[in-house]
Amino acid sequence: MQQIALLGTSADPPTRGHQALLEELLQLYPEVATWASDNPKKQHGAPLPLRAELLQALVQQIQNPCLKQVQELSDPFTIRTLQRAGQRWPDAELVFVVGSDLASQIPSWKQTDQWLPLCRLAIVPRQGWPLTALAIQQLERLGARLDRLALSVPASASSALRERPRQEQLPESVWPLLLQHNLYGLNSSRRC
Repeated sequence: MQQIALLGTSADPPTRGHQALLEELLQLYPEVATWASDNPKKQHGAPLPLRAELLQALVQQIQNPCLKQVQELSDPFTIRTLQRAGQRWPDAELVFVVGSDLASQIPSWKQTDQWLPLCRLAIVPRQGWPLTALAIQQLERLGARLDRLALSVPASASSALRERPRQEQLPESVWPLLLQHNLYGLNSSRRC
């Protein structure tokens, strides 16, 4: 059964960390689907349509036919995303990818016990957010089939870049869009 990696992200904005993660996922999985989404536990710095446009620019920059932005998977709740993915790829094994910063939060997500059986859960390490034994135990108790991915993703945080955008931490394709849309306090007269 073919595996499809699913990576939803706030993309607020997409960083070089997002770029590296997508590129590394393409080395592990035959197909990778990504989308920009609203996280009900976060405040977003840009509206969803603009974040989707930023992510699309990154997907186009990567230029790999196995990577697709599937924006219709976007939903604030994982169960609906996975239901949509299951309808789109009924014969695939879905691999839902999250950062280690989210691992301990997953048990509090909506209907976790119902969506975990619909996929494998792949956890990517994030610097400063170790994956604890307690988090693993809680997820396994809920029925998670866990994969810990040993990927090398550079430390970058969208939240820090929203406060202080740094061009070197953003994909080349994203920077002009940030300027064009005056996002995160940037405008075309400001160059970092």
